[in-house]
Amino acid sequence: MTAPISRSTAQLPVTVRVFTQRLSSTPRGARLARRLTLNQLHSWGIPYGSDVSDAVGAIVAELAANAVTHGRVPGRDFALRLALVPGRVQVEVADSRSGPPRPPAPDAVRPPRPLDEHGRGFVLVDALADRWEVLDREPPGKTVRAEVDLPEWIDVPGSK
Repeated sequence: MTAPISRSTAQLPVTVRVFTQRLSSTPRGARLARRLTLNQLHSWGIPYGSDVSDAVGAIVAELAANAVTHGRVPGRDFALRLALVPGRVQVEVADSRSGPPRPPAPDAVRPPRPLDEHGRGFVLVDALADRWEVLDREPPGKTVRAEVDLPEWIDVPGSK
């Protein structure tokens, strides 16, 4: 299980690179979010097919699918934000729905029963992310933030 991101014990990181994009709250928008993520990571020096690229791509795919399925508000987009900060990649997916259904907290994720048709997305996020959390945002809505640590072999200029 992953731990929530703690602001009290860590200093705020210095952002090296940031990518933001608003996408339509449709299945096409969710697919595009994953493709844009993989392309952006590659342009930052995190190669296609690496463990980090695959993990971040899967996390974005799950969070974007949840945003368009459960967080959709007609006429409103969802937002994708990627940040390359020292030693890690930070992902944020924000939607406009503030009421139920609400994503579980990191310590409340439970595997679904074998015949359940839903409920595997946050199990996957919990397994792939080193840290993640759900935040309320203004205007109404929520943001799911996840972080994946970079291994030592990925040498991104200015990221350490």
